[in-house]
Amino acid sequence: MTQTKTLTDKMIARTEGNIGYMIFNNPERHNAVSLDMWKACAEIMDGYARDPAIRVVIITGAGEKAFVSGADISKFAEERADGGTERYNEAVEAGYASVYNCPKPTIAMIRGYCVGGGMGLASCCDIRICTENSRFAVPAAKLSVGYGFDGVKRLRDIVGPSFTKEIFFTARLFDAEEARIMGFANRVLPADKLESYVKDYAATIAGNAPLTVDSIKFIVGEIAKDESARDMKKCEDMVSACFASTDYEEGRTAFMEKRKPVFTGR
Repeated sequence: MTQTKTLTDKMIARTEGNIGYMIFNNPERHNAVSLDMWKACAEIMDGYARDPAIRVVIITGAGEKAFVSGADISKFAEERADGGTERYNEAVEAGYASVYNCPKPTIAMIRGYCVGGGMGLASCCDIRICTENSRFAVPAAKLSVGYGFDGVKRLRDIVGPSFTKEIFFTARLFDAEEARIMGFANRVLPADKLESYVKDYAATIAGNAPLTVDSIKFIVGEIAKDESARDMKKCEDMVSACFASTDYEEGRTAFMEKRKPVFTGR
């Protein structure tokens, strides 16, 4: 296990084998996120994206009470003065983009509150697994806060238009079962089972052929785009690369030999 120093001790990056972790480490404020934390988020995720040894990234919050609860209001005076709001918003979007555009599979491991920016962050992940006591909300309408196109689209792509409108229109807290019914939560687990389940789930993904997994992530992302914006050539190239790989040979050989394949991503 290794730990990486970042711009702030409020963000923790560590690796366990081929699984990377990014932990929002501000539990005394329900993992509310400051400017430096958003910058560190992009730094950590960009590092994982470039690291061929990392095959899956787990994103979570420290403590038992929250995943991420949005902006750290205690930092507003210093971070948003003298035109700082635009700088802060740019850092938030860069953080979101670093998660959403990560070429590796991402799993949000959610305990407790996942509200505001936390729900926006979880929307950027590929899979969301939460505890039975998790609670979800986007309280923008209670604060007269505007939400940009990209953030709304990411949520719409997961839960559909009607549930997206309900989440924003009511601004209320939804429980874990409601989140599962909406399609936002992939799995809902007892609190004491969450971490071991997510680790095993990530290990399952990491043990599969990286070229196949990465190609599916890319192709699903292209499907979500307008047809004119899709990179069909890259989709085709990634599929061809799977069949041309030594991993393809390894997969077939392991199947015939009735053993677990060992994939290298080549």
